[in-house]
Amino acid sequence: MIDVVYRLTAPGMFEVACQELELDGRQVLIRPRWLSVCKADQRYYQGNRAPEVLRAKLPMALIHECAAEVIHDPTGAFQPGELVVPVPNLPTQFDEFIAENYLPSSRFRSSGFDGFTQEYVLSEPDRLVRAPEKTPPEVSSFLELISVCMHAIDRWERFAHGRRERLAVWGGGNVGFITALLLRRLYPGAELTVLDINEEILSYSSFADRRLHVDQVKLSGRETLCDHAFECVGGAGCGPAINQMIDCVAPEGSLALLGVSETNVAINTRMVLEKGLRMFGSSRSGAKDFDRAARLLEQNPRMGQALGCLVSDVVDVRSVADIHKAFRLDAQQGFGKTVMNWNI
Repeated sequence: MIDVVYRLTAPGMFEVACQELELDGRQVLIRPRWLSVCKADQRYYQGNRAPEVLRAKLPMALIHECAAEVIHDPTGAFQPGELVVPVPNLPTQFDEFIAENYLPSSRFRSSGFDGFTQEYVLSEPDRLVRAPEKTPPEVSSFLELISVCMHAIDRWERFAHGRRERLAVWGGGNVGFITALLLRRLYPGAELTVLDINEEILSYSSFADRRLHVDQVKLSGRETLCDHAFECVGGAGCGPAINQMIDCVAPEGSLALLGVSETNVAINTRMVLEKGLRMFGSSRSGAKDFDRAARLLEQNPRMGQALGCLVSDVVDVRSVADIHKAFRLDAQQGFGKTVMNWNI
């Protein structure tokens, strides 16, 4: 069958192309319905990547956050009309010790491999997760981002010691909000603090026990703010955030790094050593993280409603001009997600 693909060929330029899809009796045919714009997509669209990276990656269909409708499943795992969330990470091998999202051999949609700005997509059944029934489809479209935060928490649960009475999240934006909300649900008895430089963004995390502007943190002597900390700032602000975390976390605490920075940052390694801290990074996610995130939302419908506050705009997309509109609207947002209702 013929598939229509909308590929970014250069910053701000899309090309419509056709390709042949071969139904082989093993793969599920899905149609993307809801697409969520990610900051990584924006960096390609705006041209905010190194020229050599753009040359290597483009042309490419964008978007790796998607909720799709099942059209045909020859394996019988899914029924036509079901809403599913495709896992964008496509491993080509299994490793006993290294997760699928860290294997260099894995492919990732919208990063050197076509994403979901297509009419149809073929997917292996194990790369599909049922969307939580009571979660709005706009929220299901960024289950991938929720799974990334879930993956970081899963790693933290394996690395951190058992004293988890005080947890803190640096960064109240999309990643910080989701991480804090997951921690609130998974560790309801812990004291949860969210920190940011923006009072308006902090106001969204009303479920936290404390919301602090970073300038409000005043510690004296051996006082600490938290047992463990999560960095969700990224960009130019992640260096100061990590160093403040090092100052604020208790000895032998853990620091989970989720924020992406395009430049190297300087950190206070002396205090990392002195306090015996564990610092680790997390990137992307795998199928099991999607499963855990979907189950949590299924069991807690109110979480799906709370995550709805992240949907800042829903753009009905019926033409290439509408794709441009969605990216322009998203670029104006300091908080939230732009979702495309994919009717093209």
